[in-house]
Amino acid sequence: MANSIVLISDEHNPFYSSVYGHPFIRTPNMERLARAGTVFENAYCPSPLCSPSRSAFFSGKRVHELQNYSNCNLAVPSDAPAYGSVLREQGIYTAYFGKTHVYAAAEKLGFSEIHDGKARQTPGDINFVRRPLAIREGAAERASGFGVKETAFDGDLKVMNAALRWLEETAPLLDRDWNLTINLLNPHFPQWNTEAYWALYPEAADLPRFGGDEESAKHPYARDLRDHFETDLFTEAQIRGLRRGYAGNVAFIDDQLGRLLDAVAEGGWDASTQVVYTSDHGEMLGKFGMWWKCSLYEDSVRIPCIAAGPGFAEGKRVRTPVDLHDVQASLFQTAGARRPADWAGSPLQRIPADDPERAVFSEYHGHGTRAAAYLIRKGDWKLIYCTEAAHLLFNLASDPDELHNVIADYPEKAAELEQELRRICSPEAEDERAHAFQARQAELLAAAART
Repeated sequence: MANSIVLISDEHNPFYSSVYGHPFIRTPNMERLARAGTVFENAYCPSPLCSPSRSAFFSGKRVHELQNYSNCNLAVPSDAPAYGSVLREQGIYTAYFGKTHVYAAAEKLGFSEIHDGKARQTPGDINFVRRPLAIREGAAERASGFGVKETAFDGDLKVMNAALRWLEETAPLLDRDWNLTINLLNPHFPQWNTEAYWALYPEAADLPRFGGDEESAKHPYARDLRDHFETDLFTEAQIRGLRRGYAGNVAFIDDQLGRLLDAVAEGGWDASTQVVYTSDHGEMLGKFGMWWKCSLYEDSVRIPCIAAGPGFAEGKRVRTPVDLHDVQASLFQTAGARRPADWAGSPLQRIPADDPERAVFSEYHGHGTRAAAYLIRKGDWKLIYCTEAAHLLFNLASDPDELHNVIADYPEKAAELEQELRRICSPEAEDERAHAFQARQAELLAAAART
């Protein structure tokens, strides 16, 4: 048995880090963690949207099982036990700092202690309607959210400072093993930096290599998202500014990881404590003319995942696909605790370095696309199954930027991956179930507006 710490950022596209190959953005503390442990090269979120992804991580359940489809929390079932509660019931002290934004209020999640939970107020995001597709009026104004603001990181620094105080002052007094979870809001938009971080990467004010003219940008679901967020209205200056600000936000997060690693070393926790860095989803950053998340393209659905401590080999890189369920399972493995048998995922410590048969799954039922989409990644292959548009098949070894849909050339591979999908759920049945649930949410909103 041992302790565990997981640091979760918000909206970190892993390709914007030196560990995952960015040509000039340096993340020395991610590199430091990677040297001490294992990099999972192909990590995915359960759904590329805050509340669904986080809820799946907390509960060990798939998004369609939870019916937490979007960032609207109206009438979402809230009785799923959270990992903090299940660990606590087995004698593990569970401390949580920062954003929750899940299916239940922070105080109902059962952690031993929880601080600055930042739960979204009901009803949350009301722009979830997909029949007809809601357009987020005025969304293009978000494109001006970048530049210098000296208070840019105050909220995250408050959370991080409190968590480090807990590690220094409270953890040494505990008579049992513990889990510490820290959630920070960066590099989530808006892309505000302090002056020092804004000055770091002027070269990041570039333009996306692949824009709205690519075939992948013209897929109906991509077109839906561009319309929903009005991203075709972004100016070149805004695109450049947002990309530069994002690089500064990533550098800030990397520095907070460094503070955490310093505190672990200074407290003598290195040998007895697992440390994981990850995120809840990625960020498109203008690729294919798309911004933020909500897409099953790689930049949106991929996440960083680096783990060190008991059970993790130093300097190792794992190609086998993993997801946030596996991250959560690793906390139980480290604690020597029992995990509910019906929860998704396997401990990261047990994932082989290169298993071409292991499949991971993600799904999206939220705002901005007309209907559900599902992802299966297996080996070098990735299927995006769209219930109301053409399916997409990519070979990520030869086409990592997802420029060429090869489903017509490899129908047998598409069928193989679809079979993996149908082992998890019926995509058509779950799509209709999601639409029915969202129709009920819309009825409740309309009734509330009339009173």
